[in-house]
Amino acid sequence: MASRPPPRFVVRRHDAPGSRRWLWLGLAWLASLLLTGLLVGWLTPHVAPALADHRQLRAARAQIDDLKQQVANLQRSAQVNEVATRSLRGTLAQREEEISGLRADLGFYSRLVGGDSQRHGLKVQEVKLQPIAHSHGWNLTLSLTQNAKRGDAITGNATVSVEGLRGDKVVQLAWIALGDAAQKDGLPFRFMYFQQLHGTIVLPADFRPMRLRIRIQPEGDSPVTRTVAWSDALSGNITTAQEDHDVQP
Repeated sequence: MASRPPPRFVVRRHDAPGSRRWLWLGLAWLASLLLTGLLVGWLTPHVAPALADHRQLRAARAQIDDLKQQVANLQRSAQVNEVATRSLRGTLAQREEEISGLRADLGFYSRLVGGDSQRHGLKVQEVKLQPIAHSHGWNLTLSLTQNAKRGDAITGNATVSVEGLRGDKVVQLAWIALGDAAQKDGLPFRFMYFQQLHGTIVLPADFRPMRLRIRIQPEGDSPVTRTVAWSDALSGNITTAQEDHDVQP
């Protein structure tokens, strides 16, 4: 039997290691895509609300900062207005005091020169009290005037009594109990147009003064009396009272 010649082509199964590696890489890539999709699908419902809450928180903080700034601006504005109001009130009080002083001076000089063409007699023009520090004493100033048209000097004495409360009783302290023993007869005066009298009175520690009763006694004529509230004497602001009596020519 004749022998066969060897075949010219031989078919063999080819399974190289490199092809397997690419296959596994492809499978791994597909698995990673699948895993990424799963993660994105799971995280999206959780991350989206958190991002929305974060945006709302930032917006709320921005609104709070804006409101704080507005409050600070309003506080500064209120402080400026308060300072301006206090300054204005102080200025108004000062102007009112100046006006009051000018009116008093106008009345004084008008009376002194007889601007109303009348011949007025003796008058208590001004009463002032000033406390003496660390004591129960008070410095007293009385301003007396008469019309310049009278043309003659006037002489006399001025005394003051103080009415007030001592305990629960109303009492009146006479000049002899208030003034200096050297001036027991009162504060002497002698002038033609005007004069200021100065004296010192001392009140008991348990005495609460309410008003001054002033008596001006000119020689050879009727007395002039005047009642002034203690608070008015402290401020120097006195007005004509019903008990005022001027000496007329």
